Amino acid sequence: MQSFTSAVADRPDPASPHLPWSSGMQALGPSFFTPTPPTPMGAAHWVSQNRALGQALGLPDAFWDDPLSLQALSGNAVWPGSVPVASVYSGHQFGVWAGQLGDGRALSLGEIDSPLGRQDWQLKGAGPTPYSRRGDGRAVLRSSIREYLCSEAMHGLGIPTTRALALTASGLPVWRESQETAAVVTRVAPCFIRFGHFEHFASLGDWDSVKRLLTQLLDQHFPDIAQQQLPIEQACLQWLQTVTERTAQMVAQWQGVGFCHGVMNTDNMSVLGLTLDYGPFQFLDAYDPDHICNHSDHQGRYAFQRQPQVAFWNLYCLGQAVAPLVGETEPVLEALNTYKTALPHALLSQWRKKLGLISAATEDAELAQAALDLLSAGAVDFTIFWRRLSHAVLNSHGQSNDAAAWAPVRDLFLDAAAWADWQQRYTARLRTQDRAQTGVAMLRANPKYVLRNHLGETAIRMAQAGDFSEVDNLLALLRHPFDEHPDSEHRAGFPPDWASTIAISCSS
Repeated sequence: MQSFTSAVADRPDPASPHLPWSSGMQALGPSFFTPTPPTPMGAAHWVSQNRALGQALGLPDAFWDDPLSLQALSGNAVWPGSVPVASVYSGHQFGVWAGQLGDGRALSLGEIDSPLGRQDWQLKGAGPTPYSRRGDGRAVLRSSIREYLCSEAMHGLGIPTTRALALTASGLPVWRESQETAAVVTRVAPCFIRFGHFEHFASLGDWDSVKRLLTQLLDQHFPDIAQQQLPIEQACLQWLQTVTERTAQMVAQWQGVGFCHGVMNTDNMSVLGLTLDYGPFQFLDAYDPDHICNHSDHQGRYAFQRQPQVAFWNLYCLGQAVAPLVGETEPVLEALNTYKTALPHALLSQWRKKLGLISAATEDAELAQAALDLLSAGAVDFTIFWRRLSHAVLNSHGQSNDAAAWAPVRDLFLDAAAWADWQQRYTARLRTQDRAQTGVAMLRANPKYVLRNHLGETAIRMAQAGDFSEVDNLLALLRHPFDEHPDSEHRAGFPPDWASTIAISCSS
């Protein structure tokens, strides 16, 4: 297949690009999707261009200057060769079977080969689809800025995620809790297939479609399994175990940076183990394991500390959907139950990295939990604690300067005795390690910057007033969250008091 870069370079008229689109969804057959043209949103303008991602995808600089790029990424035009489609899926929402859902405000433009591999381009907010369920299919500037920035922030943290290529907007009014304006995020990923795609066809008893979907996924995204040419029963089990392990790793990484997804429905879970659908997310400020970031989550199903168990529940829904391909229940349960070992292993690996532990000891899990209990008891800022801890280890070269090195961490705790006890245990655990090397490693594991709610809100308010500079400032900053960035110290501090009044819900 011709690459994007060569196709753009070879075109005779830059104003009329011919891009090498293909569509994996269309190859599955019409029961999986509905061709749906985007609905124009009127005069569009750039809010932000993720040129770093564009370069990684092989896009030339001229791409961003092409008038058609702005229009096509706003839903006002369609590139030649692109056939936008909305896919159908079902799912469990807040633990309840919701039946048919689908891409209610997302349109896949097609796939393009790139240096990052084949990537599906998707517009979010480009108007209604057959699956909008009486919605307008639009995204507002507020929520679009949040998704655009957070997907790139997660990538900067090394967490598997969909990516965001561009953000455009217009003055088109859109009603949520109040009147807002429309925006479109262009997001890219190897594919956007969800647990809910399998649930949908399983709920219809359409096992041919379930098998066809799995076979194509294996061919395109799980080549190590596909190349074995196994019977479908064995291939399905290997795939289910792989998805289980990837999901466990992803969720452990969420917990390690204090990320709350907010709406872990099965239709928001990626079969590739990618963080998908940024709605009512939040990075923790003060550490509260029971924190509920989604104001629509009245029962607290998706509270921070419940995310690992919810992911396991969702995997069971996926397993139930594909079990008939295997024919026996026990092997499916065995594949799913690898989560019970994969998740604790992944979590402990996260805490060891954050604590700078280069060897394994039986007390490590207890030491990490004791640190979390301290943070919870004192409502200590999660990100700031881990960053200060990293610097304390780095700077505590000897007994004479230990007190000064540890003071910034100690000052976070009202219970000085509890902190002193934990510090003694921790430093004893580090006694055989080089402190300088350990501290440097910890600074690469504990970010200084995350997309806190108040940072996103500041960018949103400025953008709503016509100033998009803070969107680009945060985009550049969050690409490198482990670096110091002296000019951005104010973005690494404690949240202001007003941050606690920010409410995010499913409409966010």
